[in-house]
Amino acid sequence: MATQTLDLRSLVRPENLKALAAPALIILILSMMVLPLPAFMLDLFFTFNIALSIMVMLVALYTMKPLDFSVFPTVLLVTTLLRLSLNVASTRVVLLEGHTGPDAAGKVIEAFGHFLVGGNYAVGIIVFIILTVINFVVITKGAGRIAEVSARFTLDAMPGKQMAIDADLNAGLIGEEEARRRRKEIAQEADFYGSMDGASKFVRGDAIAGILILLINIIGGLIVGMIQHDMEAAQAARVYTLLTIGDGLVAQIPALVISVAAGLVVSRVNDEKDVTSSFIAQLFGNPMVMALAAGILGVLGIIPGMPHFVFLFLAAVLGGLAWWQMKQRAKESAAQAEKPAAPSAAAEEAAEASWADVAPVDVLGLEVGYRLIPLVDRNQDGELLKRIRGLRKKFAQEVGFLVAPVHIRDNLELKPNGYRITLKGVEVGVGEAYPGMFLAINPGRVSGPLPGNATKDPAFGLPAVWIEPQLRDQAHIMGYTVVDAGTVIATHLNHVILSHAAELLGRQETQALLDHIAKDTPKLIEELVPKLLPLATVQRVLQNLLEEGVNIRDMRTIIETLAEHAPRSQDPLELTAQVRVALGRAIVQQLFPGKEEIQVMALEPGLERLLSQALSGAGADGSGIEPGLADTLLRETAVAAKRQEDMGLPPVLLVPGQLRWLLSRFLRRAWANLKVLANNEIPENRTIKVTTIIGAKA
Repeated sequence: MATQTLDLRSLVRPENLKALAAPALIILILSMMVLPLPAFMLDLFFTFNIALSIMVMLVALYTMKPLDFSVFPTVLLVTTLLRLSLNVASTRVVLLEGHTGPDAAGKVIEAFGHFLVGGNYAVGIIVFIILTVINFVVITKGAGRIAEVSARFTLDAMPGKQMAIDADLNAGLIGEEEARRRRKEIAQEADFYGSMDGASKFVRGDAIAGILILLINIIGGLIVGMIQHDMEAAQAARVYTLLTIGDGLVAQIPALVISVAAGLVVSRVNDEKDVTSSFIAQLFGNPMVMALAAGILGVLGIIPGMPHFVFLFLAAVLGGLAWWQMKQRAKESAAQAEKPAAPSAAAEEAAEASWADVAPVDVLGLEVGYRLIPLVDRNQDGELLKRIRGLRKKFAQEVGFLVAPVHIRDNLELKPNGYRITLKGVEVGVGEAYPGMFLAINPGRVSGPLPGNATKDPAFGLPAVWIEPQLRDQAHIMGYTVVDAGTVIATHLNHVILSHAAELLGRQETQALLDHIAKDTPKLIEELVPKLLPLATVQRVLQNLLEEGVNIRDMRTIIETLAEHAPRSQDPLELTAQVRVALGRAIVQQLFPGKEEIQVMALEPGLERLLSQALSGAGADGSGIEPGLADTLLRETAVAAKRQEDMGLPPVLLVPGQLRWLLSRFLRRAWANLKVLANNEIPENRTIKVTTIIGAKA
C-alpha cells in the first residue's frame, strides 16, 4: 500500500503531468472522431482551434530563426489532426441534428454560416473555394517548396559547416562544448527542414479533405433531409448547405492561418530580429524610397478620374514619414559632429635619454594594418581579442604551459588589410585579411571554382579565395571550408604558436610552471630544482620535448623521471630520452589514437649498423654522415613518408634508441611532419607493423 501511494504521488508531480499532456491531447483528438459531441463542446473546440492557430502564427512572427520554433512540424500535424477530428464530429452532428435548425451544430458554425457570408450559401461556397485555393495552391505549395529547397541545401552544406567548426575548434576559437552545440544545431537544422518538407503535405491533404468533406456533407445532407425528415429539396439544400459552409469555413480559416505561419517559419532568414522588426527596418528604413513613393502617388492622385483623396492622403502620409526620418538622421549626424574631440597632448620638451627609452622586445606580437583595427579595438568590442584569449587558454590546456600574452599594435607601414606576427621582434608570419568577406579554403575535394580574389591560406598554404558574404552558403555546398577574417588571423597565430612552442618556453615560463606544480607537490619540486638539476637543464629538456611535438601536460611524470635519473646524468639529451620512454604511452596514443596496431616505417638492418658506426662522428644535425649516404637517406625518407601519408597514416619512423635524436633532427629537412620513435618508447601492449623499409634494395 505504501509503495502504491508513493507511485501515485510521483505521478501527480508537475513534471509528470506535463509529460502526460501530449498523449492526453492526442487521445482526446482521436476520440472526437468516434464519440458524439454536444453542440456546446463543438463550440468550445472550434474556438480553441481558432485560438491555437492564432497563437501559432504569433509565435512564428516573433521567432528570431527557424530553430527557435523547432517543434513546428509536430504542431502542424497536431493542428491538422484536430481540424479533421472536428470536421468528423461536426459532420455527425450536422447530419443527425441539422433538420432542427441553423444552430444544431453549435453557435460557432451558425455564426460562420450566417454572419460571415450573409446566410447566402452560394456566396459561402464561393468564399470557401477561394480560401481553399489560396491555402492549397499559393501558401501551402510555396511553403512546401521553400522547405524542400532549404532541406536540400542544408544537407549539402553540412560537410562544409562541420569542417568550419572543426577549424575553429583546432584554432582554439571555441571549446569542445561549443563545438558540440554547433554540430547539434546543424543536425537539428537539417532535421527541421526535412520535417517541414514532409509536414507541409499535411496541410495540403487537409485542404483536399476539406473540399471532399464539403461535397459529402452537402450531398449527404440532401439525402438525409429529403428521405429521413421529409424536407423539401430547396429547404434541405438551404439548411444543410449553410451548416456545411459554416463547418467548412470554421475549419479552413484556422488552416489558412496555420499555413501562413508555416510560410513565415520556413521563409525566415537567420537574424537577430523578429519578422516585424526586420520588416519595418528594411522596408521603411530608407527615407528616399518613401519620398519617391509619395511623389509617384501624388502624381497619380492629380490625374483626372482617379480617386484623388485616397492617393493624395497616402502620398502625404509617406511624405511625412520620409521628412521625419530625414530630420532624425540630420539630428543624429549633428550630435555626432558636436562630440568634443580628444584634446591633443601638449608637445613636451625633449628630455635626456634614460633607461625608460629601452623598451623590451615583445615575446609574441601581432601588427595589423588600419583596416583591421576594428578587429582588435577593445572599444569596438573587437572579436579577435576574444579569440586570442580563447586560443591561449586552449594552448595551455593542450600543450601544458601558459604562453606569453600577445601584444597587438597597429602598423601604418603594412598594407591596409595586412598583418604580421612577430616572435621576439622577428617576423614569423605574414598575411592579409578582409573584414566583411570570407576565406573559402579548398581542402582538396571541392566541386568547382568560386569567383573572388584567389590566394593561399596563410597558416597552411592551401589554395583559397576571398569571397563575398552572399557566396558563403554556396561555398559550403561546394565543399569549401569557409572562415571569416578574424578566424583567418587567429588560426595563423595559433599555427605559429604551436610551431614555436619550444622557443616560447623561456626561463620565466619554466619557473612559473614549476611554481604551479609546486602548489600540489611542493616536495617533488624542492628535491629536483635546484638540488639535483639547475633550472636551465629542466628548461632544455622541456624544450626538447616541445620541439618534437610532445606536450608537457604530464609534468608529474616528467619531474619524477628527471628526479630518478638526474643523479646519474646531467646531459639534457640523455634526460630527454628517459622522459620520452616514460611518456611513451602518451606519445604513441597521440600519433595512433585508439588503435592496437602501430603501422610505422623502419630502417634496413644494414643501414642501421652503418648509421650506428657513423654516430660517433656525426653532429646533432647529421653533419658527420657521409654525403652520399645522407643524400640517399633524405630522398628515400621523403618518398616513404609521402607514401605513408597517402595511405592515411602518420609518417612515423621507428629506430633504435641511440639513433633516435640524431635522425629526428637530421630527417626533418626531408619531411617536416616526420616523427621518429625509439623502440623502447613503444608500450608493450601495442603491436608493431612495418609498412615501409627505408634502405631496402629493390
